[in-house]
Amino acid sequence: MGRDGAKDFTSPLCRADATLKSGQEKLTFNGQEQNFSLLDFWKWSVSDILSNATRGRLAEFIVATATSIDIRQVRNEWGAYDLETPNGVKIEVKSAAYLQSWEQNRLSTISFSTKLSMPWDWEIDKRSTVAVRSADVYVFCLLHHEDKRTVDPLNMNHWEFYVLATEELNNYKRSQHSITLNSLKKLTNAVLYNELDQEIKEKDKLNL
Repeated sequence: MGRDGAKDFTSPLCRADATLKSGQEKLTFNGQEQNFSLLDFWKWSVSDILSNATRGRLAEFIVATATSIDIRQVRNEWGAYDLETPNGVKIEVKSAAYLQSWEQNRLSTISFSTKLSMPWDWEIDKRSTVAVRSADVYVFCLLHHEDKRTVDPLNMNHWEFYVLATEELNNYKRSQHSITLNSLKKLTNAVLYNELDQEIKEKDKLNL
């Protein structure tokens, strides 16, 4: 922070803002490009889109594409919420799946985290001291396919989406930490990929 309390963007330790990469960027050594690209890294590191960590980011990408969010803007890893639509609706995305990358004896039990959090305020470089839900709407993305031989997380017909307004979650009496699939089904109906944008808009109205 500067002496006047303003954010000092000239500091070598200030926030690093990512820029969109093409994938063609190369590793360099002693100023010389090596025969390995950022695309090689992406393919090596995130091709397992069934894995928990990668699937969660894929779910955010899916919701972004369904709601006309500009994916040329780099995903914000540390935001108080995951996405914001062109109309200003703030979205938190949660994902779950019956199938995991590892060997299973049975399908996974479906539950989504709904914990309140204390977000980081970048304007003052300080974390909030009050736990809140910063998003307007929660989208619970379920990869519902049950056969590993044919599962395809890129196939939108293998997903279903449950949308709740934050007001609905705040009023949910059973737990403020998580919600099961059965509880979700009692509160709302699943929608398909092509219905997600409209469902988010309708749910946001419940917060008014």
